[in-house]
Amino acid sequence: MKFCSSCGEQVELKTPPGDHLPRHVCPACGAIHYHNPKVIVGCVPEDGEGRILMCRRAIEPRLGMWTFPAGFLEMNETSSQGAAREALEESQAEVDVDDLFVVISVPYVSQIYMIHRARLLNPHHGPTHESSETQLMREDQIPWDSIAFPTIYHGLKFFFEDRARGVRGFHSLELSSRRLRPEQSIQSLAPPSEG
Repeated sequence: MKFCSSCGEQVELKTPPGDHLPRHVCPACGAIHYHNPKVIVGCVPEDGEGRILMCRRAIEPRLGMWTFPAGFLEMNETSSQGAAREALEESQAEVDVDDLFVVISVPYVSQIYMIHRARLLNPHHGPTHESSETQLMREDQIPWDSIAFPTIYHGLKFFFEDRARGVRGFHSLELSSRRLRPEQSIQSLAPPSEG
């Protein structure tokens, strides 16, 4: 950042009094410009037969790989509103967004994922500018080797594990390394092991 978004003056990088990190500070108007993590919202839409709506990405990153609908939370949206909007934008699907069941922190890209359960309101879904293909899949049809992001992989695993156990659990996970591979073990409601 070079210029203040409040008054247009050139900013300085310095630690404001009482703070612990350098920030972009405007010497003219005093505005402090914070850079905070981005919030990603999404949902795992399920139809009446227990199939999950998946989308093949038509955009980078991870072009051609699979995900459930998810994207950046907008201003003045709740996480469930954002998840419903993303489902419509990425798959043309109208969903009834249910409870939040996963929160995943991804500090190496400064993101926090909030994933909800959801129910498809009707059978309509299809490609959009963000998705080249949409498909309802049973658990055994999920293309696990072609999942776009570790957060999506873990969200799906938590969803299917809960469903198999007949519970509606809540899970949290910290992905603190880019090296965390999907085949590594994950634990619900426990701090991640180092490595």
